[in-house]
Amino acid sequence: MVKGSYLKLPPGGLAGRAQKAVAMLGECTVCAQECRVNRLKGELGLCRGGRLAAVSSHGPHFGEEDVLVGTGGSGTIFLTYCNLSCEFCQNCEISRHGAGAEVSAAALAGMMLELQKRGCHNINLVSPSHFVPQILEALTLAVEKGLSLPLVYNTGGYDSPETLDLLEGIVDIYMPDIKFADDDAGRKYSGAARYFSVVKKAVKKMYGQVGDLVLDGRGLACRGLLVRHLVLPDNLARSEKVFEFLAGEVSKETFINIMDQYYPAFKAFNYPELSRRITRREYREAVAAAVRAGLHRIV
Repeated sequence: MVKGSYLKLPPGGLAGRAQKAVAMLGECTVCAQECRVNRLKGELGLCRGGRLAAVSSHGPHFGEEDVLVGTGGSGTIFLTYCNLSCEFCQNCEISRHGAGAEVSAAALAGMMLELQKRGCHNINLVSPSHFVPQILEALTLAVEKGLSLPLVYNTGGYDSPETLDLLEGIVDIYMPDIKFADDDAGRKYSGAARYFSVVKKAVKKMYGQVGDLVLDGRGLACRGLLVRHLVLPDNLARSEKVFEFLAGEVSKETFINIMDQYYPAFKAFNYPELSRRITRREYREAVAAAVRAGLHRIV
């Protein structure tokens, strides 16, 4: 069984990283929003996350990419809230309406251990960017009690370089979603200043830590970068630019899931350009653009 790279850290390494991350909450720069509120004293920034992590649900998940699911499922922990404000969010009950409850570090550690006991192949942290300090606190406790599964960092991509530095040697599989190859679109539709500029730096740092996606003999991901990209109507995401960035500045071996499941959700109907599903032709054109860019590990 593939084990998490965090097990190779020196004694006290995880706890030390957790302490550094928690200190960032005092003038919060945990994610790229850099709200600079004091979450240690109950102040809330854009994400609305406080001192404790908040979790919507956890359990084995079979709807992820095949390389994460296998026979036992991906051990997903759906964290509440988000550091993005996507107007078309398909999980708005969790990300915007706050479905879930605050949990202690011990409780979050217990969820990780439960997922391992249930036979999951990894711990898949969904929307973790705003709760990295709390995750590291919980991970420290979970490892002391026997956690050994690889960690998946399942993110919207709007991550702080300093926070990613704290995750080096801890995260095994980075799974960023590159939503737009256009800063203006990122600001308009996701409330994220300089979205693509930030994401490009983050993804290159992720790749520098873990490299191309590596599969084991069972076809399961054990380490590396896996990128998701959701095709939007009328190519609002500038998909070809996403693929050109990955092939030209990251790696032509980048494993990418080009997703076709966009549908108008949340506040999408306030924007005529987002108020319809994509066509099969739009999806085929996106895949063709990825191939032209030189990518070939496409699902």
